[in-house]
Amino acid sequence: MTDQGHISISYETRASIVIPLAPGAGLPTHSHPQHQLTWVPTGLLTMTVNGSQWVVQRSRALWLPGGVEHAILPGSSCAMLSLYFEPYECPLRWEAPTVLDATGLVGPLLSHLVELGDGPGVADRRARATAVLWDLMKPLSVTTLPTILPTDPLALRIALAIRQDPADSRDLADWGREVGASSRTLSRRFRAETGVSFSSWRTFQRLSAALPLLGAGQPVARVARAVGYGSPSAFVAAFRREIGATPAAYFGTSGAGPELIPS
Repeated sequence: MTDQGHISISYETRASIVIPLAPGAGLPTHSHPQHQLTWVPTGLLTMTVNGSQWVVQRSRALWLPGGVEHAILPGSSCAMLSLYFEPYECPLRWEAPTVLDATGLVGPLLSHLVELGDGPGVADRRARATAVLWDLMKPLSVTTLPTILPTDPLALRIALAIRQDPADSRDLADWGREVGASSRTLSRRFRAETGVSFSSWRTFQRLSAALPLLGAGQPVARVARAVGYGSPSAFVAAFRREIGATPAAYFGTSGAGPELIPS
């Protein structure tokens, strides 16, 4: 593991790989020419792609087109299962990161393909299983939350502090006194450099911070408090407004809390 909390992996051209990730370990930004399909049978991980974060767990896998830079953020202990496909061998033409339904037969098929390995003696079996996988892979409609940071030094200082503590409830007037700038100036800089208002940016950041907590099975009420909401209902309302579903619906569970949410 490096000082930055990342583990070092030697990448090879191979059909599949399982990478155990300990708490606090991740993978730095990288890319490869092969398409990648990643799934986590237990636990969860967060992948960052083009300024957005994606939670991968048992009910959803993530498809990454070849050449797309991505990183694994440090998180909980899990085993990252990834399959790699040469573009010229792949019938899929998804050109952007795509979330896939990993319920039903998809998860067991992914495990089966990893267990087969990549030896020459299993080529026919891999081809048959992969053909079934192509038929079963179904994209899920999801909304991603932008995680763009401002570049202005004062706005960036505020953004990094909120990223460190999403529950920080200070408004721009409070932050202005902290960093020595007017709230109007800071508001203009946030909107110009992130594309959204300070309030929206903070909401996106709070929901991004909530996703891995919800994916790990923490109760909605606890997650709401952890990311700065005064009540579960306010948190769920924000989640539904920005994500288009409740936390329970998003993660495909019935135990994510009352119908009182990601990003």
